[in-house]
Amino acid sequence: MKASVEELKEIARQVRIETIKAIYLARSGHPGGSLSATDILVTLYFGGYVNVDPSNPYKPDRDRFVLSKGHAAPALYAVLALKGFFEKEKLYTLRKLGSPLQGHVSRKHTPGVEASTGSLGQGLSIALGMALKAKVDQMDYKVYCLMSDGELQEGMSWEAAMTAKHFKPKGLIALIDNNNIQLDDFVTKVNSGIYPIEDKFQACGWHTITVDGHDFKQLIEAFEEALQISREKPVAIRAMTIKGKGVSFMENTPAWHGKAPNREKFVIAMKDLGVSEAEIEEFLNRYDN
Repeated sequence: MKASVEELKEIARQVRIETIKAIYLARSGHPGGSLSATDILVTLYFGGYVNVDPSNPYKPDRDRFVLSKGHAAPALYAVLALKGFFEKEKLYTLRKLGSPLQGHVSRKHTPGVEASTGSLGQGLSIALGMALKAKVDQMDYKVYCLMSDGELQEGMSWEAAMTAKHFKPKGLIALIDNNNIQLDDFVTKVNSGIYPIEDKFQACGWHTITVDGHDFKQLIEAFEEALQISREKPVAIRAMTIKGKGVSFMENTPAWHGKAPNREKFVIAMKDLGVSEAEIEEFLNRYDN
């Protein structure tokens, strides 16, 4: 069932809340890129665009999703938990010894995860392989790959883009979380050569779509367009986003690429996301004594 735009907004708020809770309790993680990608992930999983079944995570005809920017694991975990792949309580074991929720996604440990990622630039190649297998097996499933803009500096990404043009897989859709910040600084300061993104993908034979990655109506329209065109050629959706979206002190700030908030900052983040003081106190008393 497809959620409405208003429902997607509320689900995204809940995902952001759970993402920050998990990272806070872990005392480590990557909040900035998790929050920027949240609306993309929510539209994909709750907007009806990825065919998956939590009761049978690896059924042969399922759609595949590859989180190439594997450090955004907390957001994907929150989505998978709300989708029913595992209990929400498990989110609070993020990065803990024995937890199925690794710091970067692991197919071996977590139901609903298709590929173990974290070494940037490899995800599109993995997704391409999955899409080519669908073509060989004459199956109809779609393959989505969420990439960061920083990893477009990796040559392997472009090898995959060129190879897709040559072998013409069906149902391959790349999603670029273009928040313009990577580990060291703003992407434009580190290596502005990734731009123009659309022209480069088009030169590799891809259809491109550019949207506001926090506008659910635009995301829905982009996915609808991509579903039609990906039958003939691969599609790259460039989603322009804000790093740390939804948390005031994290937004558009490189420092929040990969660190957890302290208790004071955690409380501010929760209030930014609409959590009441009573709910914050209850959570802290239960999980952070």
